[in-house]
Amino acid sequence: MYNYLLSAMTCFGIIYTGLCLEQCHKGVFARRDTFYVPVGGSLSLSCVVQHCGDTWTGTWVWTNSSESPNAVKETVRWRMINVTVSGNETKLVLKIEGVQKLDEGAFRCSATWGEGFTDMGHWMYINVTAAVPLQRQVLHRVLVCAGACLCLPIILGLARCLSSKAKPQPLPRKHIPCTASYRNPPQSAPQPPPRRPQKRNTSSHKAPLRPQQNTEVVYADISQAALRGEGATRQPAPSTVYSSVKFS
Repeated sequence: MYNYLLSAMTCFGIIYTGLCLEQCHKGVFARRDTFYVPVGGSLSLSCVVQHCGDTWTGTWVWTNSSESPNAVKETVRWRMINVTVSGNETKLVLKIEGVQKLDEGAFRCSATWGEGFTDMGHWMYINVTAAVPLQRQVLHRVLVCAGACLCLPIILGLARCLSSKAKPQPLPRKHIPCTASYRNPPQSAPQPPPRRPQKRNTSSHKAPLRPQQNTEVVYADISQAALRGEGATRQPAPSTVYSSVKFS
């Protein structure tokens, strides 16, 4: 029995919570903000009125440091528009064209319900600044374009210089002497053997000593074929025999 009672109370609480969440609450929702607008510019302010389908009347209120809050009246420059968001919400929009110095101040939207009471949103402040002349804007654009055109070649030149400096240099090649061995070296003409200095007879008068010269060593490469050829050419000549005949 206690379990059934607890389940019933839980279901009742869930249903009541759902009904409370679905319940619509009337109000005006706007964000407090500050806008800076140049003279001659345009501006759009908005707020959301949650009316829950009841009858209501919306308007805008404006004030500044010298005047008390007054209802905004629609003019050529000030336009009020109501945009339906859903069945329970409507957006109030105030568009100001050709902003002037007199438009500076604070704005907020208000909603008056059928019961007679009124809700208001947060203040939105407008600061009107000096207008930027058109010639100045054009001059700024020209200067920006000229600066970009001048910087582009410089950047390309720097990139090219850096890329050329960053090229890897080839490593120096090591000189390796090439040695070739031949089993049968090419035949060359025989070279004469080195001359040996002959001893001279010493005379009674000694010549002055001359500085000794450094002995040079000469190497000769004689092939086997050359030696065979030399042996063939140096064969001994045939001997001649002479005889005498005597007659008695």
